[in-house]
Amino acid sequence: MPERVANLLVRLRWVIVLLWGVVGAVALVRAPRTPELLKVRGGADRETEASRADSLLRSEFATPFSEFFAVVLESPAPFTEGAPAAALDSIASELGREPYVRSLVSWRTTRDSLFLGDEGRTTFLLVSIEGPPGDSIATLVVTLRGALTDALARVPYRDAYRAWVTGRSPLDLDVRRVSAEDSKRLETRLLPITFAILVLAFGALVAALLPLLVGFLAVAISMAIIGVVATYTPMSVFVLNLTTMIGLGVGIDYSLLVVTRFREELTRGYRRREAAARTFRTAGMAVLTSGLTVVVGFAALILTPLIETKSVGIGGLIVVGVAVLLSTTLLPALLAMLGRGIDRPRWLARRLTWYHSPRGWEKWARSLARNPWRALLLGGTAVAILTAPLFWIKIGLPARHWWPSRTEAGAGVDALDRIGVSGYLFPVRVLVHFPEGQRATDLAGLRGLRHLSDSMRADPRVRDVRSIVDLEPGQSLLGYSLLYSELDSARARHREAIDAYLSRDGRMALVDVIPRDSTSLTTAMGLVARIREFAGTGQIRQLRGAEILVGGYVAASVDFQAELLRRFPLIIALVLGVTGVMLAIAFRSVLVPVKAVIMNSLSVSATFGLIVLVFQYGFGGSLVGLDGPTEAIFVVVPVLVFAVVFGLSMDYEVFLLSRIKEAFDRTGRNTEATMEGVSATASVITSAALIMIVVFGAFAFARVLMVQFLGFGLAVAVFLDATVIRMVLVPAIMHLAGEWNWWPGAKLRGKSEEGRG
Repeated sequence: MPERVANLLVRLRWVIVLLWGVVGAVALVRAPRTPELLKVRGGADRETEASRADSLLRSEFATPFSEFFAVVLESPAPFTEGAPAAALDSIASELGREPYVRSLVSWRTTRDSLFLGDEGRTTFLLVSIEGPPGDSIATLVVTLRGALTDALARVPYRDAYRAWVTGRSPLDLDVRRVSAEDSKRLETRLLPITFAILVLAFGALVAALLPLLVGFLAVAISMAIIGVVATYTPMSVFVLNLTTMIGLGVGIDYSLLVVTRFREELTRGYRRREAAARTFRTAGMAVLTSGLTVVVGFAALILTPLIETKSVGIGGLIVVGVAVLLSTTLLPALLAMLGRGIDRPRWLARRLTWYHSPRGWEKWARSLARNPWRALLLGGTAVAILTAPLFWIKIGLPARHWWPSRTEAGAGVDALDRIGVSGYLFPVRVLVHFPEGQRATDLAGLRGLRHLSDSMRADPRVRDVRSIVDLEPGQSLLGYSLLYSELDSARARHREAIDAYLSRDGRMALVDVIPRDSTSLTTAMGLVARIREFAGTGQIRQLRGAEILVGGYVAASVDFQAELLRRFPLIIALVLGVTGVMLAIAFRSVLVPVKAVIMNSLSVSATFGLIVLVFQYGFGGSLVGLDGPTEAIFVVVPVLVFAVVFGLSMDYEVFLLSRIKEAFDRTGRNTEATMEGVSATASVITSAALIMIVVFGAFAFARVLMVQFLGFGLAVAVFLDATVIRMVLVPAIMHLAGEWNWWPGAKLRGKSEEGRG
């Protein structure tokens, strides 16, 4: 079958190049539209406690404040008097007339000192938004920002004021914008660097251009396909950066292997068409095997419950599939057309012969053959040291750097943080649903809500509590009972607050728990756990018959974390098992796949250890732009890094083992085959790894922390994989195992040959 396919590719080379040219042209037109179709706000494929609470808030409350923006204003003078006060009124009036604005709360409407800071020169308005639920509400951010700009333009001395629109949806929108900008910016910067590495690797300009072409097309075509998929199923914005990373890395990686093998076949005297066919049968099949092992990890992510991880799984399947197809169809067709023209200009190769000389790698291979136990001990010790920090990993929302800096929404959060009220952007929302026949405004209900409010307020992580029993400081329960006995008159006094904290039928009450600014998102997850534990113990007698749900951004993250961790063992087992079976079939061996799975697991564990050391504890974090430790690792990171790294790490395993197996089939001697495989692939693996490290490492400097996690993790994994794992541990184990590496395949082949003889 490989031979027939190879001959067909060579014979139809012009048709194949033309077809890919048409596909690439269409992709270049459609790909730029994809970022607009991607979702920033994630979700789960099943209802969680937090999602149920948020759904009830939207449906049962008149003014739920389930979606709100914070408009932050700064002035050279206090907003309590004079021109700033008039400007605040004018801006509030203008924004209040927007059709999607439900209500607007500010210092001028509440006289609450909470809304003032920095001696009254900083204030903010909470704007409740009525719009489509979920990610699509971010489209109203641009509209509100435009309305704010127009309102400010009509204010006297407009240049004296500074204004930002922030909140969950504005932050989400800025994440999408920053992700798209980073993807384009880094892709533009990476192409010249990778081209320089490819020139060094090949010693020829034409040969260096082909992998770049494949990598570029892999990204463009994948982006276009993802845009189509996004119209049918939610796709996360994180796919943008991941597609660029994986598309460039894998596309160039596979192309490097194919082009290198083609040049070897030409050197052996084969003509261009025959060399292209032989390249497909050897390097092409190795790329296909490697691609299949990579997609296993991405396919496992589809089983996860989160939009973020599912969409990364779908995106990874697409981009790796496209890269494999390009490397095994378009590239052989181009090679069959170019022939020895791939080595132009020839003078460049002579200048770079030092890089391609196999003597250094042959010496290294012989050294490993003489001292495999020493290599195993040293390599294993290094991996163990790097893995050690993994035992202290803390899973949770990062304490800092979670939202992109140098954006309007990020600047707004910083301004709120300076006046000590940024916690109001992400309250913990406790929804109390009283049983049939009981109302939240009954005396018993009010007493239970007061007990709950006081208990939450006593927590040192809590700055404030807002509910229907916290409207008037110092008011007694009897006073609240009298107030709510005439609900219409109560609404006349506190309409916005009552509509926000009491449901239309009176059976649900909302208690907003506001974390202190010193309480990070990491600590807030502990606060959510404490509130749920307290609510579940039934300590408040008046609330024992009520259903208590905890929602909000942090609570949703807690629920997603629990669900993802529950499925993580299944993902690990699936990836390990399927990869092992595929390698056993490909190499007709038992020991080779077991060793490969163990080596890849070591690579992943060492990568996790370095992620914990750099990000969670901050050692060397300044090198990637962090100004302090994140204190926790977001739960999606271990899942994505495991799935992606395990597959990518298998690339070099397959490249190396394919070459060793080829030599063993020819000679029947394991030691010589291992040395030949190491020396023949070392230069290719080094060049390919260097390109991947540059590509992935560039994204470690992105402005979105999630992308930094992935970029750093993938770069570190490739570095470890190409050095300690593939160049030390794998050859050492291959030498120690001897011909047992190829049992039972080699043994069965030997018997069949004897029988034929």
